[in-house]
Amino acid sequence: MTKTVSYEVRDNVAEIMLDNAPVNSLTKSMIGEVLDALTRAANDTSARALILASRVPKQFCAGLNLKELSAGTNADARALLEMLYVKMTDIQFSLGKPSIAAVTGPARAGGMTLAISCDMVVAGRSATFGYPEIDVGIIPAIHFTHLPRIVGKHRAFDLLFTGRMFDSTEAATLGLVARVVDDDLVLEEARKIAGIFAAKPASIMRMGRNNFMNAIDNGYRQGVAAAVENLCNVMATDDAREGISAFVEKRRPSWARKPAK
Repeated sequence: MTKTVSYEVRDNVAEIMLDNAPVNSLTKSMIGEVLDALTRAANDTSARALILASRVPKQFCAGLNLKELSAGTNADARALLEMLYVKMTDIQFSLGKPSIAAVTGPARAGGMTLAISCDMVVAGRSATFGYPEIDVGIIPAIHFTHLPRIVGKHRAFDLLFTGRMFDSTEAATLGLVARVVDDDLVLEEARKIAGIFAAKPASIMRMGRNNFMNAIDNGYRQGVAAAVENLCNVMATDDAREGISAFVEKRRPSWARKPAK
C-alpha cells in the first residue's frame, strides 16, 4: 500500500507531511497514518515540536473521502469518526510538545479537524477554510464543540450553517489562525516557530503544555465523543445518504420535502 503520510525529524522538529494527491482527501488508512505519525512524534525524544503540513502543492486537506464513506457501512463510518475525532483529539491532548499546522491552499471539513487539532495554525495568504458538510447532508459535528468557544455563538453559526468559504485574513481575525504569511513562506514560518519551541527546556514545555491543555479542556473531549454519536445519527438519515451519493455522482442532491424530526 502506498504511503500517504511521511515523517521526518529536522532540527529537533518532527515534520508530518500529507501526501495524497490531488487534494489529500482522508481515507481510513490515511487517517491511521496520521495518527501513527502523531504517536511516533509524541514518543520521539529527538522531536521537541511538530509540524503538520502538506506535500501536495497548493493543497492542505479537502476532508473525508466521501466515495469511501458512501461505500461503507454505518459501523465503518463510526470507526472512521472515532479515529478522526476521538483518537486524534486524545493524541494531540497528551502529545507533550507543541504542534503547528502549516496550511497552504484549501482546508475543508475533516481538513479543518486536522488543522484545529494542532496548538497553532500558520496559513498562507491564499489559504481558504470552510465547513461545507451541510451542503452534502451531514454536519460538522466536532466543530460545534470548539468553534463557538473561539469565535462566539453567532459567528460560529454563520460559518457552520452557511458552509461558506473564508480566507486566511478572516480566519486570523476570528482567532482560528495565529499567523498569516506569504504562501511560499508558510513552511519556513512554521519551522521558525517550531525551532523557538524546540529551544525551550523540554521538561518545562511538557509540563506547561499539559497544564495549558487541562486548563482549556472544559469538557471539550467529552464534547468530541458526543460529536461522533451526533454525526452517526445524522449520517443514518435519508438526506445524508442522498447528499453523499449526489456528491460522489457529481449531481445535485434531491432533498426530502419534509425536515427530519
